[in-house]
Amino acid sequence: MIPAQLAGFLESGVSVLVATRDARLSPDALRAMGVRVERGGAELTVFLPAATSREALANLRDNGRIAVCFSRAADHRSVQVKGRAVEVGEAGADERERLERYLDALAEAWGVIGIPARATLRLAHWPCHAVRVRVEGVFVQTPGPDAGAPLVDVAGRAP
Repeated sequence: MIPAQLAGFLESGVSVLVATRDARLSPDALRAMGVRVERGGAELTVFLPAATSREALANLRDNGRIAVCFSRAADHRSVQVKGRAVEVGEAGADERERLERYLDALAEAWGVIGIPARATLRLAHWPCHAVRVRVEGVFVQTPGPDAGAPLVDVAGRAP
């Protein structure tokens, strides 16, 4: 489950990377264009640009396994969510504004570390596929002694 205080972090302008694998266990990775944590926190929807997600979508249709890594550039706070894709479809026109807000927030966040906004704003982001993921585990990925540990005390422990 994803608690509300963590949902805010995941839905902010953090870097979102997605990893999938094929039947031979060969990995594929790509940049996502944000997420939406679904009500209750048991699922999230991750948005994959159509221009870069062909292999990932094939992998998800084959086995459904997915890992989504969230990382904030300014301090490297990072979280990984692992789960199974339960629905794959095209993102609706009503979601485009959400994705554009995400891209603006990412440009601002990366600007803090010197990446020009014009570079970030050129990332492929529309059209997108919406992948609904059933959350099976949440892990601390922030560099340090807890990296890789399950995020078990969701009420009192922030990654």
